[in-house]
Amino acid sequence: MERRSFLKSATLGGAGALAVGSPAPTHAYAAEKPLGTKITRVRFYRNPRSPAHFNQSFHIVTVETDQGVTGIGEGGSPDTVKQCAGMIIGEDASRIDHLWQIMFRGMFYPAGREKDLALWDIKGKALGVPVFEMLGGLSRDHVECYSTGFPGRGSLKETARACIEAGFRAFRWATADPGKGEPFNSHKAVRKTFDECQEIREGVGPEGDWALDFHTRFDFPDAVRLATLIEPLEPYFAEDLVRSEDPGVYRELREHVKVPIAVGEQFGSKWDVRWLIENQLIDYSRVTLPNVGGITEYIKILALAETHYVGLIPHFTGPVAEAALVHCCGAFSGPVMMEMLGAGGESQPHLPVCYDFKNGKMWPNRRPGLGVELDTKPLELLAEITEQFRPVPIFHRPDGSFTNW
Repeated sequence: MERRSFLKSATLGGAGALAVGSPAPTHAYAAEKPLGTKITRVRFYRNPRSPAHFNQSFHIVTVETDQGVTGIGEGGSPDTVKQCAGMIIGEDASRIDHLWQIMFRGMFYPAGREKDLALWDIKGKALGVPVFEMLGGLSRDHVECYSTGFPGRGSLKETARACIEAGFRAFRWATADPGKGEPFNSHKAVRKTFDECQEIREGVGPEGDWALDFHTRFDFPDAVRLATLIEPLEPYFAEDLVRSEDPGVYRELREHVKVPIAVGEQFGSKWDVRWLIENQLIDYSRVTLPNVGGITEYIKILALAETHYVGLIPHFTGPVAEAALVHCCGAFSGPVMMEMLGAGGESQPHLPVCYDFKNGKMWPNRRPGLGVELDTKPLELLAEITEQFRPVPIFHRPDGSFTNW
């Protein structure tokens, strides 16, 4: 079969939470047996290891096609995934942006942020290539990481030093917590946090880096005070200095602080972070997968960030989304540093093959799709969708593209 014919008939995919569990086909298999174009079934599996407090979940979604190729995705809840899935059953899995628009516009309110990881996984498997090849190829050999919650090695200074020695680019710390049962005294927290940051700076040494998460817990004056105190210690970034509900606060904050600012882990679509990037009120975007709606939306945010000289420091997500981030960040030419929990490399019972992490870095690989393999036995099947459900009609322009109903 000619490559052009294969590309037209191949089933492709890309949904944030949607996913596939079958082994990835080789180039030869893809050429001999082109995939169909129809999505036939979506399944949602509960991952017992998904943190209860973290509604950007580690649950698994699989998207199946009529030619046996399955895409693997992550995130969401049974209710939101059911809504997204019902809108794409029977659709051509290769039209990823088309499907993203259906899921985003197909209800009166958007069904959820989890949209297209599995669809991109399907498409890569159909073509026999890693996702980063469909995004223009790699711009970097590996992706540097920083550690959140690096295992203790004695004192804070010794722990920070051990993190850098393990190969991480930076050691991340958070503002001081109050004692058990005590109220949060922001002035006291500022003083204690500054003392800890001095110890961290000494620990990482002149060649290492460090970062501080403000956790949106400070009022404006104390956020400014702490940012000013740590400025001579040269943090790589300061994260979420104030509450995230009103991005406009960063216009004034930017005038008062000089440390690099990273914001966005609580944001959704490109419209949430657009104003901050376009006005260069942040230095690093913290938006992440699948919270923004998957790879389709994320790569649009990356283009926006590159245009305005803003780097990427995406928030850690579940392991499937973390694997997907390597493809996106690997194809981005600007500054990037990914978040890794602990010392990294923790095994996942439901993912016998996942991302490649070593020496404090994430490494791209040549496995087709997202490069993830799924074992559903440790998971609990909560939903299975095989029938299309699209209660709101969506209008089309004369060329077939969408507008709203």
